[in-house]
Amino acid sequence: MNRILSTKEMLLKAQRDGYAVPAFNIHNLETVQVVVETAAEMGSPVILAGTPSTIKYAGADYLVSIAEVAAKKYNIPIAIHLDHFEDVEQIKKYIDAGFKSAMIDASHLNFEENIKIVKSVVDYAHMFDTTVEAELGQLGGIEDDKVVDDKDALYTNPKSAKEFVERTNIDSLAVAIGTAHGLYKGEPKLDFDRLKEIRQLVEVPLVLHGASDVPDELVKKAISFGICKVNVATDLKIPFSDAVKKYFIEHPDANDPRKYMTPGKSAMKEIVKHKIEVCGSNNRY
Repeated sequence: MNRILSTKEMLLKAQRDGYAVPAFNIHNLETVQVVVETAAEMGSPVILAGTPSTIKYAGADYLVSIAEVAAKKYNIPIAIHLDHFEDVEQIKKYIDAGFKSAMIDASHLNFEENIKIVKSVVDYAHMFDTTVEAELGQLGGIEDDKVVDDKDALYTNPKSAKEFVERTNIDSLAVAIGTAHGLYKGEPKLDFDRLKEIRQLVEVPLVLHGASDVPDELVKKAISFGICKVNVATDLKIPFSDAVKKYFIEHPDANDPRKYMTPGKSAMKEIVKHKIEVCGSNNRY
C-alpha cells in the first residue's frame, strides 16, 4: 500500500467478507488526522470523503497531499473520495489532481439522463484507475448545499438498479432505502426487503448514504443484507463542534488553535472508533 488507493478492492473485499468500509466526511487537517489515526489503530480500511464545498474550502491539492502523507505513514488502505459531485468537469479536474474515487450524483435527473452523465464519468475515471459511485433514487434531507424535500425522496427500484449498473459500468451503487442526509425528523424506517431484492439483482458493492443518526442495529442489519460502504458526516461534525464550544465556554480567553481544536479531535475520535466497530471493518487489515 503506502499510496492513495481507489475504493475498488477494499469494497469488493468488504462485500466478500460481510462488513462495510466507513466513508468519513473530512474538512481539514485535523479531521483527516482523527479519521486516519483511529482507523490505523483499529486496523480498518478507510475512505476520506469530501463534498464540493469541502474541496473548495480546503483545496484539492492540500487534501491530496495530506492524504498522501497519511497513506505513507499508515499501513492501511486509504482512499480519497469526491462525494456528491454533480459537475462532470469538476470531477475530471479532481481525478487529475489525485482523487481515486468519485461519486457522480445525477439522481435528480430522469433515468436516461442519469445514465448518460454517469457513463461519461465512468469512461473518464476508469482510464485513471479511479472508481465511480452513482446514486439511483434520492435521499431526503440536506447534503452540502443540496436540499431534497421528503415528499420528493424516491426509493431505488431494484430492476432499474440492475439496468443502471449494467449500462453505466459503475463500481458501486448508492441506494435510497429510507435513509436521509443530516438528522432525522422521526424514527428512521429502512426498507430492507427492497435492499435484499437490489442485492440479488446487482453485483457491484452497495452504498448507504445518510447513515448518521441511524440506530446502530439498523446499520448493522443493512450491512448484513449487502451494504459494504457506509457514509458518515453529521455524526462527526456535531461532537467536534460541541467540544470546541465547550472549551471556549470554560476558557473564554483561549486563542491557541492547538488547544481549542484538541478537544474537538478527541470527541470526533470516539465517534470514528464507534462507527468502525458498527461497520465491522476493524482488524480487517
